[in-house]
Amino acid sequence: MRCPFCGDLSSQVKDSRSSEDGAAIRRRRQCDGCAARFTTFERIQLRDLVVIKRDGRREAFDRAKLSRAIGHASAKRDISPEKIERLVSGIQRQLETRGDEVRVEEIGEKVMAGLKTLDHVAYIRFASIYRDFSEASDFAEIAEEVGEPPEPGKLL
Repeated sequence: MRCPFCGDLSSQVKDSRSSEDGAAIRRRRQCDGCAARFTTFERIQLRDLVVIKRDGRREAFDRAKLSRAIGHASAKRDISPEKIERLVSGIQRQLETRGDEVRVEEIGEKVMAGLKTLDHVAYIRFASIYRDFSEASDFAEIAEEVGEPPEPGKLL
């Protein structure tokens, strides 16, 4: 692993822990060259996914891009980074088990389904971009679809 500070290629693992509900391993490393410490994450990747965009272009699946999109939709909401990371990991696992190529629409629908259970406002924010809302009535329709959030402590 290359040191992000000095570029040395040798480092020692000082500590390893499971992270993201066992879907990743967090390693604390120390560079042999400059003695700086840094953290790396290892995740299971079943296959290299190719995303087919709406215009037919193809690009490699980018986990960080998916995480950023969900982060923008859930900005200033009471959603922990761990929940977002779990959602991203779950979506990625589902996509990897389906095949080597995935349509961008399938990713969007999975994100919307996940956000709908996580936070209604984040769901509506994501839907407004994903479905390209152009009128206020578009927001009203999706808000009606979501309905009222359940009261705390009340079972569905």
